[in-house]
Amino acid sequence: MKRIKLVAVAAVILVNPSLALAEPEAEVLHWWTSGGEAKSVAVLQQEFADNGGTWTDMPVAGGGGDAAMTALRARVLSGNAPTAVQLKGPAIQEWYEEGALADISAVAEAEGWADVLPASIADHMRCEDSWCAAPVNVHRVDWIWANADVLKANDISMPGTWQEFNAAAEKLQAAGIIPLAHGGQAWQDATVFEAVALGILGADEFRKAFVELDEAALTSDAMVAVFDQMRTLRGHVDRNFSGRDWNLATAMVMNGEAAFQIMGDWAKGEFLAAGKAPGVDFLCASTPGDGFLYNVDSFAMFNVDGEDRQAGQALLARLIVGKNFQKVFNLNKGSIPARTDVPLDEFDSCAHLSADDMSASSQNGSLLPSYAHGMALRGAQAGAITDVVTAHFNSDMSSADAVNMLAAAVANSM
Repeated sequence: MKRIKLVAVAAVILVNPSLALAEPEAEVLHWWTSGGEAKSVAVLQQEFADNGGTWTDMPVAGGGGDAAMTALRARVLSGNAPTAVQLKGPAIQEWYEEGALADISAVAEAEGWADVLPASIADHMRCEDSWCAAPVNVHRVDWIWANADVLKANDISMPGTWQEFNAAAEKLQAAGIIPLAHGGQAWQDATVFEAVALGILGADEFRKAFVELDEAALTSDAMVAVFDQMRTLRGHVDRNFSGRDWNLATAMVMNGEAAFQIMGDWAKGEFLAAGKAPGVDFLCASTPGDGFLYNVDSFAMFNVDGEDRQAGQALLARLIVGKNFQKVFNLNKGSIPARTDVPLDEFDSCAHLSADDMSASSQNGSLLPSYAHGMALRGAQAGAITDVVTAHFNSDMSSADAVNMLAAAVANSM
């Protein structure tokens, strides 16, 4: 398909004075529908309104964004793309290759994005020589959350190894407490799987397996051990886990029904929205092992007609990467700012741990994109891996068979 180079929204404003006078409008498609997420996106809605914009909300719940992407495809095919869409990772490049994205380079250059965003994050926001998306935050994926009172009552510390986790889980199970709150949805299975994989494989082998798709890494004995640990974890979730939304699993930890949850730091947003305090009501730690798996939320602006909508895109892009929004949004969402120049004075201890670990991981080469959350691989490859993970988690399949299936699925998806 011949790629159409779209004129930068802000550049249009400069050469078309009538656009500068247009009232900014934006129809925004996203999947932030839980308590903490809805509170976070409301921050952007309010800031957009305060700057004279009219926001039309298009939330699509479910599937960790899968349902939203289905809705997006239908809208684009009908010739009625939303103004802005929550989009990330290789999906941004895929839509760019279809000629669907607007060039927001004029906004990015005017606001100096290249000077305030980490290079690895900025790379995800660029399409060839243009800027095509605006980053909102940096989520860490490989977190373990715990109910502080439950752990204290059972004389359990936050686990530093998977062996320690397994021992704690057995102790909790004997006490009648669900060790691991989990929702049986494919993306949640994948989230737990990649956290386990990072801890057992290490950063280098994780990169080979889930970024480079190296066959030797995918079929190693260490990968068999990853599936072995997943089988152990399957024995520590409750029987009603199938289909449960992630935020309901977080609520199980909040109310003491379960002790742990393995989930990205959007879970912290749920704790905070419920008035819970880190270090008091809940505990946070990276999952066992070294490294940092990141998931960056961002918004891409789609090719739309109309001066009002184009003005809305320019305003949204500017606000999203603005220092105020980056601070206020991430305080609510549980993540940390994508900008490196936002002070963290008002952020909690978990956020400081995340920022420190991200900096250290960036320096030692263990800062890695999440495959489970669309940062490392395109849809076909990521989906092939997740299908195997979920099939193994929900059956009696052996770990050796899962590894063989994994290699075959990846090869067939190429």
